[in-house]
Amino acid sequence: MENVFYYDTRIGRISIIENGMAITRICFANKIELNNELNIEANETELLRETIKQLEEFFEGKRNCFDLPLEPKGTEFQKKVWDALQKIPFGETRSYGEIAKTIGNEKASRAVGMANNKNPIPIIIPCHRVIGANGKLVGYAGGLDIKEKLLKIEKDYRR
Repeated sequence: MENVFYYDTRIGRISIIENGMAITRICFANKIELNNELNIEANETELLRETIKQLEEFFEGKRNCFDLPLEPKGTEFQKKVWDALQKIPFGETRSYGEIAKTIGNEKASRAVGMANNKNPIPIIIPCHRVIGANGKLVGYAGGLDIKEKLLKIEKDYRR
């Protein structure tokens, strides 16, 4: 059984989902349908409260890294990319090509982009820090406006 709770934040409404031991997903403005097939229940747990607390600290510039148990579901390649994303320092960006090189497959820029797109725990796994090779903001599950807000938060509060 997973638990979900919805929060209104300075970047919009998000839902956070956990499995009793770790955060499994964060969704932007999405209503997760609660039914027996999905095995999700609306229940604000201690882990969800701690997660939103850390996210709010991040949005306020009081936190530049997260200390939460994470359990993203994906392929081995996706997990490799998501691990690389977590190593991008707060306030910095990398291109898809740079991430491909980091994971040892410099020709995998497009595959990195697809893995980035499938990131189930945005913000905490900072896919917003990945930009196009030309420095332009490209693609983001929450929309480019949210990506821009997240990068601005990091730029404004970079220490």
